[in-house]
Amino acid sequence: MSVKTQMGPDPKILLQLVEMKMPFGKYKGRLLCDLPVSYLEWFERKGFPDGKLGILLQTIYEIKLNGLEYLLSPLKNKPSSK
Repeated sequence: MSVKTQMGPDPKILLQLVEMKMPFGKYKGRLLCDLPVSYLEWFERKGFPDGKLGILLQTIYEIKLNGLEYLLSPLKNKPSSK
């Protein structure tokens, strides 16, 4: 039996970070990847929203916290798949 194990970040989630916009709040309309760290730190303290948005916000927080924004650079420069 073969089990496929994914190594590294999920490309679908990374793509969503550069395409999806914040749906509410102070930074409504801004791409998730462009949210300031201070805003993400506020969510970290107060609690991330439930569901897909919360997962994406937690992911971009960890990316920024660990200096991994370079992972998003190739996706930002890529034409949108929409």
